[in-house]
Amino acid sequence: MRKVFVSVSNDLVTDNRVDKTCRSLIDVGYEVMLIGRVRKGSPDMNERPYGYRRIRLWFSKGFLFYANLNISLFFKLIFFKFDLLWANDLDTLAANFLVAKIRNKPLIYDSHEHFTEVPELKYNLLAKWFWKKLERGILPHLKYVITVCDPIKDYFKKEYGIESLVVRNCPKRDFAKRTMSKDDLNMPNLPILVWQGGGCNIERGMEELVECMQWVDAYLYIIGGGDIYENLKQLSIRFGVNNKISFIDRLPFENMMQYTFNATIGLSLDKDTNLNYAISLPNKLFEYIHAEIPILITPLSEIKPIVETFSCGEFITNHNPIYLSKTINSLLGDEKRMNLYSQNSKKAKQILCWEEEEKKIIDLLTIVK
Repeated sequence: MRKVFVSVSNDLVTDNRVDKTCRSLIDVGYEVMLIGRVRKGSPDMNERPYGYRRIRLWFSKGFLFYANLNISLFFKLIFFKFDLLWANDLDTLAANFLVAKIRNKPLIYDSHEHFTEVPELKYNLLAKWFWKKLERGILPHLKYVITVCDPIKDYFKKEYGIESLVVRNCPKRDFAKRTMSKDDLNMPNLPILVWQGGGCNIERGMEELVECMQWVDAYLYIIGGGDIYENLKQLSIRFGVNNKISFIDRLPFENMMQYTFNATIGLSLDKDTNLNYAISLPNKLFEYIHAEIPILITPLSEIKPIVETFSCGEFITNHNPIYLSKTINSLLGDEKRMNLYSQNSKKAKQILCWEEEEKKIIDLLTIVK
């Protein structure tokens, strides 16, 4: 059996795309070993049908973290037998690229975002220079590249002259099933708003969302950690809405989806103030569709065609908190619109699913040498 090592910089538990990729690799006959990190407060791993290793690092952020990660990955990978390496995102690519070159083995690079344009690098010009230089030094030499949307594919082609394969991060059909009720989850008997994902970060409209809850007759769940997670808690107290918001740390996908299945509206409010978000296609869009709940979302370039094609939600056109509250209240007050979006999502999820996307991975694996 052929063996593949899959590398990622996070602590594995909540990375649903990587989990789906590993399961697809198993389905085509690979033995999979997933390598990530473990940190203080990392949830325990749920049961997986593949092996995994979690590296404990000395540093948790900044240049020293990424150096520590790649040095550790290099020495983990160089001494093991494998047939294929799979690097997720630019922050694991250096170690994988070096090992693949030394061992003369194929490497697949799976880019989940426009890494050099993330908002965290916007005001850190030295860090941005470093990642851009690393990207420029490695990508032209790669044979197999996957990404999540057409704009990143176009960027790779224009900047480095390489072709890449677009594999959208859609959920599997019925991968998560509704097994818990609102009572089971101690959710209030109110309309439920949900914002979910791994990154409560800047420029995602989170601060305005918390502020707007002053004028919304509903209860909000924010699920997932991030750079401004603790700040949002303080904002909820400042605006007097901490009794209308629950903050829930990162959860395994199936657990997170229990809240989503019981929600009334799914929210995604990313701004177009940085290129990474402006061209993003967030996982939560597909997850809300699979939960069959109406969506309120920003009309970013990759999002707008999907929402319009399937008529599964509505757009927010600015982030003014009063405007947000009026938009949310308007949708909550119109049962006919809500039902229409839910019914349309039921149809859309049969098309927007991992079973369709993974066919591209399977085809790619037939030519990897």
